[in-house]
Amino acid sequence: MSLPTYILGGHQSDFARAWSRQGQDISDMMRESVQGALASARIEPAQVASIHVGNAFGELTRGQAHLGAMVAQVLPELWGVPAMRHEGACASASLAVLAAMAEIEAGRYDCVLVVGAEEFKNLPGDVAAQHQNSAAWQGHEDIACRFMWPAAFGLLAGEYERRYGLDRRHLNRIAELNYAHARLNPLAQTRHWQFNERSFSDDDEANPLIEPGTRRQDCGQITDGACSLVLASPAFAAAHARRLGLPLERLARISGWGHRNAGLRLRTKFARSQGEALVFPHVREAIAQAWQRAGVSGLDAIDGIETHDCFSMTEYMAIDHFGLTPPGQSWQAVEDGRIERGGAMPINLSGGLIGCGHPVGATGARMVWDAARQVTDTADACQIEGARRVQTLNIGGSCATVVSFVVEGQR
Repeated sequence: MSLPTYILGGHQSDFARAWSRQGQDISDMMRESVQGALASARIEPAQVASIHVGNAFGELTRGQAHLGAMVAQVLPELWGVPAMRHEGACASASLAVLAAMAEIEAGRYDCVLVVGAEEFKNLPGDVAAQHQNSAAWQGHEDIACRFMWPAAFGLLAGEYERRYGLDRRHLNRIAELNYAHARLNPLAQTRHWQFNERSFSDDDEANPLIEPGTRRQDCGQITDGACSLVLASPAFAAAHARRLGLPLERLARISGWGHRNAGLRLRTKFARSQGEALVFPHVREAIAQAWQRAGVSGLDAIDGIETHDCFSMTEYMAIDHFGLTPPGQSWQAVEDGRIERGGAMPINLSGGLIGCGHPVGATGARMVWDAARQVTDTADACQIEGARRVQTLNIGGSCATVVSFVVEGQR
């Protein structure tokens, strides 16, 4: 077991907000999120010793790089605090969390700020989608398509069909559940969206095909958004809790983490796992690493999951890689209700990327913050009753970068 990293507070922006329509940009969402996280944690800017920013596409969507320095620009109280930016496609903010934890564990700093942020809605949807292609291996994926990521995860659906069999009804149900969960999340992008009885079917009008294997409702919602976290060492957290008159056990903590990488190209990953039980063995390794570092035996110690459903197929993949079902049999957990609200292993009660939204560089931090809220009984209408441990799974590209955290609390 490793020493825990405490989560003193956090803040998520409203993922339905299009900042550019109000004359604002990524700097404004970062300012709001950092101010909100500091207020949530009840700490002063002078207590922040280091800053880590997760962002994937700032150069492409806003022409803005060097986002580590943006934090001090928009919050002068943090002027002089060391800061750096991390990029790992959709796992960028999780990498920022890992770097912050490493500094805390090394004894360099006791209180570290993590900021995840991304802006997309300042651009036409097709242009924003093209920019995301840079998370694949440009010119080498051998995928003929208009939209890279719907096509790539449509190929994953095809790989599952080839290896194990796949019924699209189960993908439609995953999408339906995540949109339903999002209705209870006041910060979810799709909380007011309306659907009809055909929306979660293979009806070509109500749920059109985007790329082979992927329909409209299968797709996570690319959006604007930011999420910030204040992380601390056990010693700092204990002193902080005493100042506030709180028992230390009331604070959420990251007790375990896993991090694995694979190559960029999707078809290479398929080829390397031929003959393996799972399509992405390294995803399972990251999940198991988090259990080991948290000192728990496995999934039986976890009360809920926030997983990366950039497409419904990604959540379907996560189900068997977490071990909820035997390999290739994720449909069982969909059919028996285990992943639903009130089920044995609720997944994405936030709405996930499909329902809550997917501001790429913020998603990993948002998952950790939602997990922290679950284990401190502050998730309001999204609460998993009695949740003590919640695990995240965040992926970048076609599972090229994979990060998982175990977040726990004591009631």
